[in-house]
Amino acid sequence: MRRGAGGSVTAPGALAWLLAWLVAALVLIPVVWVVLRAAAADRDIWRLVADPRTLRLLANTLLLALAVTAAAVILAVPMAWLTTRSDLPGRRFWTVALAVPLAVPSYLGAYTIIAALGPRGMLQQLAGRFLGLERLPDLYGFGGAALALTLFSYPYVYLTVRGALLRADPALEEASRSLGHGPLATFLRVVLPNLRPAIASGALLVALYVFSDFGAVSFMQFETFTRAIYTQYLAAFDRTYGAVLSLLLVACTALVLAGEAWTRGRARHDRVGPGLQRTPAVVSLGRWRVPALIFCGMVTFLGIGLPLIVVFYWLFLGSDPLGWSLARQALGNSLLAGALAAVATVLMALPVARVAARSPSPWARVVESASYVGYALPGVVVALGLVFFGIHAAWPLYQTLTMLIFGYVVLFLPQAVGALRSSFLQINPHLEEAARTLGAGSGRTLRTVTLPLLGPGAAAAAALVFLTTIKELPATLLLGPTGFRTLATVVWSTTSEVFYGRAAPAALVLMMVSFLSVAFLLADARPGALWAPWTARRGRRRHDAAGGDGGLVPRRAQAV
Repeated sequence: MRRGAGGSVTAPGALAWLLAWLVAALVLIPVVWVVLRAAAADRDIWRLVADPRTLRLLANTLLLALAVTAAAVILAVPMAWLTTRSDLPGRRFWTVALAVPLAVPSYLGAYTIIAALGPRGMLQQLAGRFLGLERLPDLYGFGGAALALTLFSYPYVYLTVRGALLRADPALEEASRSLGHGPLATFLRVVLPNLRPAIASGALLVALYVFSDFGAVSFMQFETFTRAIYTQYLAAFDRTYGAVLSLLLVACTALVLAGEAWTRGRARHDRVGPGLQRTPAVVSLGRWRVPALIFCGMVTFLGIGLPLIVVFYWLFLGSDPLGWSLARQALGNSLLAGALAAVATVLMALPVARVAARSPSPWARVVESASYVGYALPGVVVALGLVFFGIHAAWPLYQTLTMLIFGYVVLFLPQAVGALRSSFLQINPHLEEAARTLGAGSGRTLRTVTLPLLGPGAAAAAALVFLTTIKELPATLLLGPTGFRTLATVVWSTTSEVFYGRAAPAALVLMMVSFLSVAFLLADARPGALWAPWTARRGRRRHDAAGGDGGLVPRRAQAV
């Protein structure tokens, strides 16, 4: 907290602290209500914790998270290296193409996989016509869920690792090569150990994504905590057991967070060379160039090509006129919800980001950590907590657009805090002090100095929140007003009823809007800085506007 000349707290600083504590309290509401509801459970409910079904749900959830995380790392690390260190043909194209699967929601990806590769899918129809095959192997269950979640979550690891490679000091690799180590030995002994923090951060995001996923596991008919919680919410009159399952899922999340902190350890890799960044030497792939292209092409096809092919197939061959009507209505609702969520989240993130960036107080860490609760909790848990809160304490808001937007804010506040905190760190405080010295008041300094400099960070934060909002499914299903259809819920409901042609227009529109949002984030930016909500809060190093990164990273990438 900054102080004036006499040691008193300045008005902007005091207001920021007050608002930051208020935001932290609001974010904790869903967790508090889930805990209260679970604490009210009788002994019979708690005996269900040791029930074989509950233990099976626990094993399924942890096994799926482990498999998807491992597969995402195995896919993403080589791709990040190929697009930063090798002479891979078309590196600029692959840089963007390999990140675009992030725009495809997992439930939409699962639907396209089933429609294309399932027992009665497009491939089976072709195989039956030309090869006489009546049925392809079943994709449902663990294998299908792991495939879908891996294909549409690996960009979390790819972007973080690629960003780490772009910032790494090439002197370490050059020293290894000068000692006679080949490219593979250098990668294993020098590059990979230095990538451990980035891999851990990306793997954490993937694991949390798996914990929060509801659509893909539902389409693939694989029982996890999120699917069981949603089913319990719909089918049971007493939702206490759902609260108990939610607490178990929170415990799994806490376990993953602790594991990520232990894996990351105290690793810190500074540049050993001079302050200016040097471009690392490009490694020639030689005979591995063709296999590398095939590898990147296959991943891109499965992550982007296959969903587009399936959607256009159903759009032109089985399109239902009702689908376009549903898509138009849902598009307006999605844009409205996304815009409101983006504005509300950025506004609530501003005081938290200012306190986190400008105050050395331990309480700043407390406030910032509280704001990250929504990112660490699955959406179904947050939504269930707000359902309890709405029914018992805020019934006028229950199943209203206000409650839905509040749920989005709780879930996606960390994304905005991470982006705005990075922007605050890039603003030299002396600029604001100079404005006040010249007679500008606090309000004028905020309008003329601080907010313009925060512009790139605020725009990136809003775009990121908008992107994740229009893709969000479980919280929208639980909290949305009656009859309030979004693109996500239309795709979910129509594909659940096997009306693929009716789902195609909404699926296409959802993908196009998501692609535009990702393009905005990737434009004029180095992919890899997009997922700073977890990494930005780790270090406390200040980057002044005059110094920063030496102009190496575009302002939008710096902001996010």
